[in-house]
Amino acid sequence: MRLLLIEDDGLLASGLQVALRRAHYTVEHVADGPAAIAALRDNAFDLAVLDLGLPLLDGTAVLQAVRASGNALPILILSARDAMRDRVQGLDLGADDYLVKPFELDELLARLRVISRRRNGRAVNRIALGTLVLDLDSQNAAIGDVPVELKRLEFMLLKLLAESPRRVFNRAQLEESLYGWGEGAESNTIDVHVHHLRKKLGADVVKTIRGVGYRLGDIAA
Repeated sequence: MRLLLIEDDGLLASGLQVALRRAHYTVEHVADGPAAIAALRDNAFDLAVLDLGLPLLDGTAVLQAVRASGNALPILILSARDAMRDRVQGLDLGADDYLVKPFELDELLARLRVISRRRNGRAVNRIALGTLVLDLDSQNAAIGDVPVELKRLEFMLLKLLAESPRRVFNRAQLEESLYGWGEGAESNTIDVHVHHLRKKLGADVVKTIRGVGYRLGDIAA
């Protein structure tokens, strides 16, 4: 899941990027309002975490601009502004949640999971398709009752395919979802991940659409 972190505190942003990546998010970071608007205009994200006290353009203005453009991206405000009027204003302007600094990382991750469930219309953070089961909270996979240990990027790739089981993804779309702006992907990286998924979960778990890309295989039928 690709997340945009909009935060001008460099130390906090650095720590959050590490924590979010460990939680299997692909994280991009910008540090001011205009950069946030440009990033959201020119890129596809699944979630955004937005600070309000941004340089050049306040976070509330960013939120207003994003919603005025018709972008329904789920946005969680993460701000030191703890007055009730600030929280009410943020939610009224279109934020999906509001968390006050200082905060506990576990609570932030839990709130992001809730937003993700709501976005995907799921009551629980779990995907079950045929014999394939993904627990999105624990980041565990299983075939039937048999757990399967996956590496971080393997799980992220499988989750992306499972969330849209009939969609065919080309290589560029998969690389964009799995790797951040500053991370380079080798030309055969996706092929390697697919090979490992097939080895661990069965040859049918990922289907190759020749000349196009990949989709979830018949295991989910």
